[in-house]
Amino acid sequence: MTTSAEARQSTPSDYRILNETDLRNYLAETPAVTAQLGGSADHWSITEVGDGNLNLVFIVKGPSGGLAVKQALPYVRLVGESWPLPLSRAHYEHLALTHQGRLAPALVPAIVHHDPALALTAMELLEPHIIMRKGLVAGSIYPAFTDHITTFMARTLFFSSDLALSAAAKKDAIASFAGNHALCKITEDLIFTDPYRVAEQNRWTAPWLDRTAAEIREDLDLHVAVSRLKLKFLSSAEALIHGDLHTGSIMVTDTETKVIDPEFAFYGPMGFDVGALLANLLMAYFASAGHEQTPGNREVFETWVLATVDQVWSAFADEFLSLWRKEATGDAYPPSLFPGEAGAARLEVERQAYMARLFQDAVGFTAAKIIRRILGLAHNIDFEQIEDTKRRATCEARALRLARTLMVETASFTSIEAVTRAARESRYWRPGF
Repeated sequence: MTTSAEARQSTPSDYRILNETDLRNYLAETPAVTAQLGGSADHWSITEVGDGNLNLVFIVKGPSGGLAVKQALPYVRLVGESWPLPLSRAHYEHLALTHQGRLAPALVPAIVHHDPALALTAMELLEPHIIMRKGLVAGSIYPAFTDHITTFMARTLFFSSDLALSAAAKKDAIASFAGNHALCKITEDLIFTDPYRVAEQNRWTAPWLDRTAAEIREDLDLHVAVSRLKLKFLSSAEALIHGDLHTGSIMVTDTETKVIDPEFAFYGPMGFDVGALLANLLMAYFASAGHEQTPGNREVFETWVLATVDQVWSAFADEFLSLWRKEATGDAYPPSLFPGEAGAARLEVERQAYMARLFQDAVGFTAAKIIRRILGLAHNIDFEQIEDTKRRATCEARALRLARTLMVETASFTSIEAVTRAARESRYWRPGF
């Protein structure tokens, strides 16, 4: 955790937390913003809508358009001032959005204004988009999602990797994100460590999951497996990862997908992003049984979610491999070592092996993300909005059952179909409580 002294050191002297009046006055003096909103600032509507764990988020609307304005707080909003956090995360988010916007401009919000001193970014207002997680809780289906999200992942990961970058450019890029260690520390603790030990901020659906939580704290096979994943997270600077790619960081309509909130971005293992997304889709699948009274056909929804899990991996792998075959300008796998037909064939075998290793990483990280969302600090509304606690715990226990298998027996999962088959089997398992 960041100390209070470190947080103060990283806070510019002219930083202040903006309320509605302050924000209105500030934006009125920002030409790019006034051009976007139009009209008089006195007539703009400003609403604070932040429901996340870290930041303030305002929706600002004028006669000509709207903006989303995000300001980082010098602490974790979910916890309060007892957990200080550097404002520099706003810088890394801006840097990541710039990178992503260059590679996948249709899939991230456009930046209109950024103020480093205030740790503030004004960006495109996404309407009528909703947070994908809210749509999944309601049983909504998004037919364009797979194509969009796999394009986002393949392009942002490939073009920041050694397959596309020179060694010097890659090292410079790693250095540019190396200071985002405070947010990495959150991941290292909350995902890879705290759920497996007694930690003050852990919580779960008690009393139903008390025994399960205790078993996980005593499961040394699981502890070894998660520690290996943590080591990979700490040491494998494969590409610029989003770092928090879950369904709460994606906004959707039936025809559009936008990825938001990359403030956890750094150079890490590619499988972490892929696994985070797969985990959240699988949690939506398991939670669906607890939302059976909500409108919509749950059987159709659950079929779609599992099909989407299959397709997300398959389409991502296909697009990533296509980029590798066509745009491999990096220092990894130099073409001079693979001449002629024999060399090309051997390199293709190596590409498939590379993707198999990446898939194994993704399976492990999928498990870690599921476990932390059920036994750690920050939970998902997929489960949390199931009011009957025993019913909620049943859905969560099924997800935890799958997660343990995925993490401890990762090598036995050689295809995404094996993962979704195991999910179907866990879906109807009945925990003994």
